[in-house]
Amino acid sequence: MKSLPVLGVPRWLAAPAPAHQRTDVVRGRLRALATVCEHARCPNQGECWAEGTATFLLLGDVCTRSCRFCAVKCGRPAPPDDVEPARLCDAVRALDLGYVVLTCVDRDDLGDGGAGHLARCVRALKDDGRTVELLAPDFGGDDDALRSVVDAGVDVLAHNLETVRRLAPSVRDRRATTDRSLALLVAAKRRRPRLITKSGLMLGLGETDDEVLDAMIELRSAGVDVLTLGQYLRPSPRHTRVERFVDPELFRALADDARTLGFLAVAASPRVRSSYRAAELWRRARTAPTT
Repeated sequence: MKSLPVLGVPRWLAAPAPAHQRTDVVRGRLRALATVCEHARCPNQGECWAEGTATFLLLGDVCTRSCRFCAVKCGRPAPPDDVEPARLCDAVRALDLGYVVLTCVDRDDLGDGGAGHLARCVRALKDDGRTVELLAPDFGGDDDALRSVVDAGVDVLAHNLETVRRLAPSVRDRRATTDRSLALLVAAKRRRPRLITKSGLMLGLGETDDEVLDAMIELRSAGVDVLTLGQYLRPSPRHTRVERFVDPELFRALADDARTLGFLAVAASPRVRSSYRAAELWRRARTAPTT
């Protein structure tokens, strides 16, 4: 069988880490906490750390799911750390962050999917005067779990669709479906209509441009306010291969389409990830005129 060609990484994805003392300061202060910046091998790690921002990875660094795009390791995780909310607040104070982005591994081993622990982290940060964005899992479709997080006072509830409907079964873990993700976003908005909701798609997995547009329409129909579109990058040879590197011009065109659909804030470029410039997108969504 003829092997498939390996795609060369285009020049527009080159993102050397800034040589900046702030990067080392952030890395040192985050040593006691996991970040998705490192565990998911984010290409923007250097840029964000130089600006003093990071996305905190809660509930450990071992995921109970095995999505075929993700670099986070999967297996049997340890029990939740009861002191994590306090350590999180200490790190946020040390970094002097006003806007805090949280995410977590999937915890299907816990009855509530980890929602109670996440809610405690959110409440601790809100009591400390922080603005909080949570990139949430689907909690196995448990509405009570979702409500506990929304009621904790999160300012932005994010949940990524990840890819188009046709590719979801081959890219995401079998428990993570397009319909479950859309239902979560609808339920969050129904619970708190003024809550800003957010989702994202990776491009380059084999989707067509029309399928991307269809996914954006579904997300907007679910009431999603903020959209991110970025280039999928293969973490290792055992992960899903990159089928194409999407040109920056197409990202710009898709961003225009998204704004036409009514998204309040959009970030679309090859290097965008779901938490990239999150505070800026939150501010745009808050101040955007609504129809």
